[in-house]
Amino acid sequence: MQWKVALLTASDKGSRGEREDTSAQVIRELVEEELGGVIVDYRIVPDEQDEIMAALIEMTEYFQADLVLTTGGTGLAPRDITPEATLKVIDREVPGLAEAMRIGALQKTRRAMLSRGVCGIRGSSLIVNLPGSPKGVHESLMAIMDQLPHALGILSGQLGEHNG
Repeated sequence: MQWKVALLTASDKGSRGEREDTSAQVIRELVEEELGGVIVDYRIVPDEQDEIMAALIEMTEYFQADLVLTTGGTGLAPRDITPEATLKVIDREVPGLAEAMRIGALQKTRRAMLSRGVCGIRGSSLIVNLPGSPKGVHESLMAIMDQLPHALGILSGQLGEHNG
């Protein structure tokens, strides 16, 4: 199965073209090489709750992405509001994925405990908040990569919850 994946970067500097989006490139490579997914939408928005929410809604409803991966806005800075925006648009949380990402990243750096990323379901789409740094993206996404096909299979109705 080739999963449809949307990629959202929340970054004030990135949205103004003042910073190269290297984290999104790491995500793109992991999605294509490890998950066998195809990117159906990619965009950079400023750290504004309404813009993040609107992008998440469009990615899940218009593009019907199976998986939406966000990068940026999960730290402690005042403008880091990606988790809050995500919580406003999801139907249900999937806390085990967020916990697994932090646990996996904690094995590399103690700062992983400062990531506030959340994961949840909107309709039949899975939304995963990743950190903003390329290293944090790689560590966090690889911590859950082996479970994503099963989770997406369940959400898409291709797998029963207790299969395999």
